[in-house]
Amino acid sequence: MAGFLALDLGTEGARAAVYGADGALLGSGAERYPTRFPRPGWAEQDPDDWWRASVSAARQALAEAGGPQVEGVAVATTASTVAVLDERGRPLRPALLWMDGRAGEESELTARTGHPVLRYAGGSDAVEWLVPKAMWLARHEPETYRAAARIVEAVDYMVWRLTGRWAGSRMNAVCKSNYDPRGAGFPHDLYERLGVADLAAKLPDEIVPVGDPVGPLAAAAREELGVTGPATVVSGGIDAHLSLLAIGGGHEGQVSIVCGTSNAFVTEITEPVFPPTVWGPYPDALRTGRWLVEGGQVSAGSVLAWTGEKLIGRPRAEIGGLIKAAAEVPPVEHGLIVLDYFMGNRTPLRDPRLRGAVLGLTLASTPEQVYRAAVEGVAYGTRQVIDSFTAGGVPVEEIFVSGGIQHNELWLRTTADVLGRPVHLVTGDNLTLRACSVLAAAGTGRHASLAEAAAAYAPKCRTVEPDAAHAQAYRAGYADYLEATAATTGISHKLSGARHER
Repeated sequence: MAGFLALDLGTEGARAAVYGADGALLGSGAERYPTRFPRPGWAEQDPDDWWRASVSAARQALAEAGGPQVEGVAVATTASTVAVLDERGRPLRPALLWMDGRAGEESELTARTGHPVLRYAGGSDAVEWLVPKAMWLARHEPETYRAAARIVEAVDYMVWRLTGRWAGSRMNAVCKSNYDPRGAGFPHDLYERLGVADLAAKLPDEIVPVGDPVGPLAAAAREELGVTGPATVVSGGIDAHLSLLAIGGGHEGQVSIVCGTSNAFVTEITEPVFPPTVWGPYPDALRTGRWLVEGGQVSAGSVLAWTGEKLIGRPRAEIGGLIKAAAEVPPVEHGLIVLDYFMGNRTPLRDPRLRGAVLGLTLASTPEQVYRAAVEGVAYGTRQVIDSFTAGGVPVEEIFVSGGIQHNELWLRTTADVLGRPVHLVTGDNLTLRACSVLAAAGTGRHASLAEAAAAYAPKCRTVEPDAAHAQAYRAGYADYLEATAATTGISHKLSGARHER
């Protein structure tokens, strides 16, 4: 029996799955790892924890699958999670997690360069991305920066652990390090202007398109993972971006929203548009000849978890009851607005200094009303991103949602209602892991192309229609959300200053 091993490093832990040649899920596993928040707006993890958790999750998945011969392996990770390593690949400091927002000044500096490659990034590098984070290290931890032999994305670190080769994902390089696949590659002149002239030498030695083979699984990794079979490692990429491959191939107009701790929005277009409210369009990031467009909410499910567990104080085991009670509260009539900018705004505002808020509280406000308002606030943020796509000329015809939203029916239905569109929920599967199996199947020659493999591995979906009875209330609520965002921007910027976030 042959299988494909898929690995996914998420925010809270590693997940693994084994898929058969027919796309059937044969086994799965998971293992958590910690995140540390040394200061407000900072978030760090230990790369050694990623590998330890991946080994545990993979062994669980392989055992559940019955120990198949592994034909191919592919890995996806969160984007902009940056490891800083010595010449032997050992961490010199904790990795800077994707949500880490310490590099705000460095991000603003990229916008002032006017470099032509930044046209593919909406005019600047976001605070989360690798280049601003490398700039921050060079400015604030110069000894560590100088000692670093490698400053790489988490997916590149994992491929090195799997193969012994520093082979970077073209997706991550294009989307997060300003790599130009249709031009000069890494922009050495831009890095020099940004004070990190030697950055390219610290990045992966080669850049490999998504779905292309990197090489065989190294002997040490094979032993740790417990893998048998040829096990060719195939180039992966960013977890949410790869989800387009797991919804059946992805024609223009299909948008995938991976809803979890954060919300990531991705779609591909055939002809580029350049609105400043999106990330991209990125040439050849996923599939050669297409342009990837990205949007995002930094805080989504994390806002709901914080509201339920920390603000309201319900144990995780009781959150289901809170959700049911909040679903009985009429929408919008509670008079509350929650702004979802707890860790800033990715798109369309591209403002890392925005902050969350709960507005309209009275002594009569109930926990159920507050939770309901939080769900609505996250859904309003989702609409803000979708509206920015359509306003910028990016077609939106079908919306697919996946991830943690499938476990929260109120969040799911409120999203459909606020968007005023049907949403297709991918049920009972992890899109990132399924996408990795698509990559492994294509990269090992099981299928002739990524599109063919994606079509063969299409998941099951459930369509959720918007409730027309709620349309007027949510139009008013969304307008209040936009007005509240504008009204609180100034105080958010003041409160996000260094004197408040030490």
